[in-house]
Amino acid sequence: MDDARVLVVDDSAAMRALFSDILEQVRGVQVVGTANGAAEAREQIAQLKPNVITLDVEMPGMSGIEFLEELMTTKPIPVVMLSSLTQVGTETSLKAYDLGAVECFPKPLKATPEQFAKTVAKLGKIVLAAANSNVKDRKPGGHGHGHGHARAAHHDAAFTWNGHIVAIGASMGGIDALSHLLAGWPADGPPTVITLQAEPALVNTFIMRLSNDLKCKVVEAKDGAALTQGTIHIAADPEKHAVFEPGSPPKLRLMTRDPVDGARPSATLLFGTIARAGVPSVGAVITGMGSDGAKGLKMMRDAGSRTFAQDPATAMVGEMPTAAIAAGAVEKDLPLEELAAAIIASCNQG
Repeated sequence: MDDARVLVVDDSAAMRALFSDILEQVRGVQVVGTANGAAEAREQIAQLKPNVITLDVEMPGMSGIEFLEELMTTKPIPVVMLSSLTQVGTETSLKAYDLGAVECFPKPLKATPEQFAKTVAKLGKIVLAAANSNVKDRKPGGHGHGHGHARAAHHDAAFTWNGHIVAIGASMGGIDALSHLLAGWPADGPPTVITLQAEPALVNTFIMRLSNDLKCKVVEAKDGAALTQGTIHIAADPEKHAVFEPGSPPKLRLMTRDPVDGARPSATLLFGTIARAGVPSVGAVITGMGSDGAKGLKMMRDAGSRTFAQDPATAMVGEMPTAAIAAGAVEKDLPLEELAAAIIASCNQG
């Protein structure tokens, strides 16, 4: 993994100092410079050649979103957006993902010392992963640009559910990837559970957008929810795991316990409960940091489930699919468009 050479862009001198101090505490991260806005950032990028930028959403003159769009259309570079996650902020963050931001991270404006320490560790990992991400290989035009529904055509054929449950694990880069992956889910598609490592406020706004855009129903994962056709359940509560409970119909249960391999909700825990239940199922891991999902997906494969991963070369952050492939958990790794078709085909009786 390459070290991160970070340029911190923020109109506030206090914020530039704060984030520079946070990042300088992280091994493998070097702050090569700071900039107070887009004009200074352009000069610093040319001179210092950073491999990742932290960018404030709200800046005078050219906003962070406008500058992000400029960067992604001229010379793509990994960008981590920093903002307050208010309702307006979450809509802006989704726009940032559309444009190609690797991650959106909330500013720790009112953090306790303990929360601040966690922020240091988390932001450091995010910046390191961003520096090693596949931003340059990302196809222009994310969700909301008309591409997702265009790709949905190959799923418009008649779908007859064969009883398979779908479980998917994602983290960093997952919001953009899921927008594409789920674009073709049939209205009466397979019961689907997704573990997503992302800020809960942002996920809530994301769920609302998916609900408006997709043919099927998309809901926040709730304890005791029945897993039935036509509904996608997204579990993103950082305090609870999502697990599978057999039954007619099967149910989703939320439980409080320690993180598994550093993740909560854990894809590995979800996958493992599905494997132990012995139900017909399909598992997949897509873009994300770390190795969450690898062990559980291997359990699913050993139990006879169909198992897939996003091709790491096409993932925004390839760590999760790479770990699953290395664990022998993956039947086949595919780009998102082909992965969506493979999952639906595995659940189609036709």
